[in-house]
Amino acid sequence: MDKKWVLKPAADPETVSTLASELGIDRVLAELLAQRGINTFEQARAFFRPDLADLHDPFLMKDMDKAVQRLTEAVDKGEKILVYGDYDVDGTTAVALVYSFLLKYTKNLAYYIPDRYDEGYGVSFKGLQWASDNGFSLIITLDCGIKAIEKVEFAKTLGIDMIICDHHLPEDGLPGAVAVLDPKRDDDHYPFDDLSGCGVGFKLVQGYAKQHGIAFEELVPLLDLLAMSIAADLVSVTGENRILAYYGLKQLNTNPHRGLLSMITSANLDPSHITFDDIVFKIGPRLNAAGRMESGRISVELLTAPDQKTADRVAGEINRHNNERKNIDREITREALEMVQNQTCLCHGNVTIVYNPQWHKGVVGIVASRLVEAFFKPAIVLTQSNGLITGSARSIGGFDLYSALETCADLMENFGGHLYAAGLTLKEENLTEFVSRMDAAVEGKILPEMLTPIVNIDAKLDFGQITPKFFRILKQFQPFGPGNNAPVFETDNVYDNGNGRKVGAEGGHLKLELIQENQPYHHIGAIAFGKGEFFDSIADGNPIDVCYSIVENYFRGIANVQLRIKDIREREEII
Repeated sequence: MDKKWVLKPAADPETVSTLASELGIDRVLAELLAQRGINTFEQARAFFRPDLADLHDPFLMKDMDKAVQRLTEAVDKGEKILVYGDYDVDGTTAVALVYSFLLKYTKNLAYYIPDRYDEGYGVSFKGLQWASDNGFSLIITLDCGIKAIEKVEFAKTLGIDMIICDHHLPEDGLPGAVAVLDPKRDDDHYPFDDLSGCGVGFKLVQGYAKQHGIAFEELVPLLDLLAMSIAADLVSVTGENRILAYYGLKQLNTNPHRGLLSMITSANLDPSHITFDDIVFKIGPRLNAAGRMESGRISVELLTAPDQKTADRVAGEINRHNNERKNIDREITREALEMVQNQTCLCHGNVTIVYNPQWHKGVVGIVASRLVEAFFKPAIVLTQSNGLITGSARSIGGFDLYSALETCADLMENFGGHLYAAGLTLKEENLTEFVSRMDAAVEGKILPEMLTPIVNIDAKLDFGQITPKFFRILKQFQPFGPGNNAPVFETDNVYDNGNGRKVGAEGGHLKLELIQENQPYHHIGAIAFGKGEFFDSIADGNPIDVCYSIVENYFRGIANVQLRIKDIREREEII
């Protein structure tokens, strides 16, 4: 599919010149800073040197005083406390973080991860009953609970208090819990509202530590778990999240939890050079695989492993689940694409909707993302579980899928999620009406220009500008993620030096050595995933334009600068 390349507007030239001069950096790097709203030397220093001292006071969050007071009471009285979290990376890292911290101060502690298939997302009546049967009087929910109004009332009838730690958007009313920690509450004026679910749990831990004179240094070893959640849950890497992610990555690269070290090893990664990309594409999917294929509880067992032998054993189990997940994902994606091509899907108009009651519920979200990539329109993949139709929805950039689902709320038993991703369940008798109304809800809302994938380019660059100093400073822009995406550069009129080749399954990718027309002695390595169709033209010596990010590639202990190509544009040779 052709993509539209859009060069970002130039920042104020005077600001760029001042930054370049005061910081002693290339104008392109100064331009990148200005694009991010960093316009002064002091702002640049704070950006390049995140400081834990700049974290916000946890007691600025609404209900934090109530939460810490109730948690203190439970610890002091020896009450049984249950740490309850969702089964994805954000939820399981949150449970591992809070559980690991509290274990130092009480042994009357356990954790609970709901079964994806038996209980579904969030707080369940089954989980609450289990807590009651086992004598728990306080439950801390993590990455879930903000919509659990009926569940909280049920818990009260069982004599159980609840502290909600969530980061999802609340509905009109809030649960009647002892405390509801969620920076997205309308009445909460906490300075940063895009924490992950694990991040909200960390603020609770930070509040407890501050109240009891526990040194912040005792919390630092938990930050690798928090970095995992920030990267995997795709929250913004700005403000407080940037500070937490920066130090979390340092912890992950120097002294990670045993379970994370096992995951790093099983993913064949260099344990001292882990990036956010590694979390998003290598480590996170492995942790998610446990919840998709069996139980998210296995992920928490890994992250709280008492010794390396246990961690390695559980990591091996998770790796097997991940391999199984990839096989199932590949097969269901093939079947879903065939449904669309054969016109046996439920809908392929404004939205793509496919349904097979035999599909594995744990991978439908991944398949929905694949359909969005294939057809560049919102996609919903449905299967059946516990007598209900259940599934996942994914959207394209610029379209609020969650709002579209809200127009069908009366047809669904449950739904939840974010702007571009959501989960849902409904009764089979409502399926036909749901498909019709979802298609109508999307109709006219997606403008023609939204149907062409866009590559946003930060700046044009000559290969000669990619010096060791340039790259050293560029690395300090990390960690990259939403709000601070890896810069994308454009370089025009480049050639392969003749060593380019196809790589990967069926030659789908390209490994190139590129030369710019005006920089004939400056070769630079590049990898182009999914661009195998350009090989013949490139091998014939035809010029191309490329847009790319610049990464550090580690292979057998050797680091090399490499271009990760986002798109290739063939150009006419000018004679």
